[in-house]
Amino acid sequence: MKELIQKQRDFFNGNQTKDVAFRIAQLKKLKSLIKENEKAFDEAIYMDFKKSAFDNYTCEMALVYHDLDEAIKHVKSWSAKKSVKTNLLNQPGKSYVLPEPLGVSLVIGAWNYPYQLSFAPVIAAIAAGNTVVLKPSELPQHTSRIMARVINENFDPAFFKVVQGGVAETTELLNQHFDKIFFTGSVPVGKIVYQAAAKNLTPVTLELGGKSPAIVEADCDLPITVKRLVWAKFLNAGQTCIAPDYILVHESIKSAFLQKMVDEIKKEKFDVENDNYVQIINQKNTERLAKMIDPAKVFYGGKVDVENRHIEPTLLTEVSWEDGVMKEEIFGPILPVLSYKNLSEAIEQIKLQPRPLACYVFTKNNQIKNKVLREVSFGGGAVNEAIMHIANSNLPFGGVGSSGIGAYHGEAGFRAFSHYKSILEKPTWLEPNLKYFPHTKKKLNLIKWIMGQK
Repeated sequence: MKELIQKQRDFFNGNQTKDVAFRIAQLKKLKSLIKENEKAFDEAIYMDFKKSAFDNYTCEMALVYHDLDEAIKHVKSWSAKKSVKTNLLNQPGKSYVLPEPLGVSLVIGAWNYPYQLSFAPVIAAIAAGNTVVLKPSELPQHTSRIMARVINENFDPAFFKVVQGGVAETTELLNQHFDKIFFTGSVPVGKIVYQAAAKNLTPVTLELGGKSPAIVEADCDLPITVKRLVWAKFLNAGQTCIAPDYILVHESIKSAFLQKMVDEIKKEKFDVENDNYVQIINQKNTERLAKMIDPAKVFYGGKVDVENRHIEPTLLTEVSWEDGVMKEEIFGPILPVLSYKNLSEAIEQIKLQPRPLACYVFTKNNQIKNKVLREVSFGGGAVNEAIMHIANSNLPFGGVGSSGIGAYHGEAGFRAFSHYKSILEKPTWLEPNLKYFPHTKKKLNLIKWIMGQK
């Protein structure tokens, strides 16, 4: 690991990655390689999750291609010098900001969307001019292998290298000195990454998770609300960091809401054979999820097949905040539905929990919408929609508090892997004596006037 990082540091110090044309060429090469191997990527993810080619494209590859196209198109402007105003005290002169790459970067990907959550930060790192070590999750082993094969056979490891392995390899990587670490995963592991980075004062972006609520008001468009929530929750069998983790529905429509949820689940026919459902990542997580299902509180579903890593879409009702299912992020196809009478009390309950990565509110009332957006702290979210904000790269994606540090997507990703140098440039043909000795009262008054003080 130490030798690899040194080679990348030597490569970076050779200044090749600072050439925007080089970055664009590498991004185009990456896009070409992914396209050429798309079938192999489809086969690998099916072996890990039974995820269909349809879902692999719509949930992963489409976003990767979009990020590549956007970076290729805009990296020149993102990298350009940005002029800013020069204050009166520094006249005559000009001021500007110069983006520069941070250096050798480590990207640790997540298992639930192994391609998108690995390649998206890699694209941002390359666009910003960094070298990259990618450590994909070892849990979906086939996707990890195909990424390693495609990348390591076609890129100079001194520039871009995939390192496979588990805890031991990740620990050894974290013992190295990187200039940037980007991690997507759980809060407990995020804390380990943060502690490791602190030893070298390495800047980090942490994309974590949390219990993301969806608030459903009495005035919502119930059929559309249910349709969008069912899709968002059971996409990828609930293994989505920004999936609605639980529903808070106004008590006056709870019964109608639950019945429509059941109708919509049945209509969608979630099944691997229908290309719209996947397996749970492994038996350990299947067993963890099974323990969250209290049979006495199952409104619909609840069947678990540990051996085949399958849990059917499950609705829980009569759930309390003290139940086990409300104590941690679910990350599976289990949806607790709680009710509320007073919105302010519901918001106060949300605020007692760690700040979530996402929050969704379904209402036609602007006052209710604004109250939720103003009073609830969360990473990002949507009004009358769920999950789809991730598809807009103009919206920086990231958490707050325990749900994450920093943001990416689009130019925000470029910024995450860049340092912005602030430059003041002055001519030599004029040098006022204002700041030099002797220090007089007249000079002081003039300085105060220039600074806008009386």
